[in-house]
Amino acid sequence: MERQAVTDWPAAESREEDSLVSAARDGDRVAFGRLYDRYARMVHGILLARVPPREVDDLVQEVFLLALRRLHGLRDVSCFGAWLGTITRNRANDYFRKAIPNEKVTEPVDENHAESRAANSAAEQEAAMVLSVVRGLPDAYREPLILRLVEGMTGPEIAARTGLTHGSVRVNLYRGMQLLREKLAGTARGASWA
Repeated sequence: MERQAVTDWPAAESREEDSLVSAARDGDRVAFGRLYDRYARMVHGILLARVPPREVDDLVQEVFLLALRRLHGLRDVSCFGAWLGTITRNRANDYFRKAIPNEKVTEPVDENHAESRAANSAAEQEAAMVLSVVRGLPDAYREPLILRLVEGMTGPEIAARTGLTHGSVRVNLYRGMQLLREKLAGTARGASWA
């Protein structure tokens, strides 16, 4: 009996999510807020795989505003995650269409935090380098890796949120990690020769 309850968990969660999507489509803001809580990491990860990190938080908000406005057009409530992922990817593409070439964005310097920034500089540079390498991977590997490594989502969560099968997520994570290791090893060798 306990085993049945465990295997019914994904179906129950799916029914609950379908109810949330239906309620949000009918104007329930609380239901939409719960969907935001469930999907914000996925949207953040997809955007992080595609746009400059400084733009991600604003674009997450834009994606959810677009989704709220377009929710009435969603035909199958069970496809909400995949639908939201498509909106997210399209918004990332729009970002680059609208971006001004050679636009320089500078952050204001806060002298009070200069010391802490210097201490974090090495870690930030390493994280930026790894993110750069991940962004160079094929799409099929890039998104699942960022959702797993940056957003902390599990394989089953990634599958449930993106609409991919568990098997394809598992394979993409495995192959993506292999490619990432190879590229990072090549980067480390190149850095040691410099």
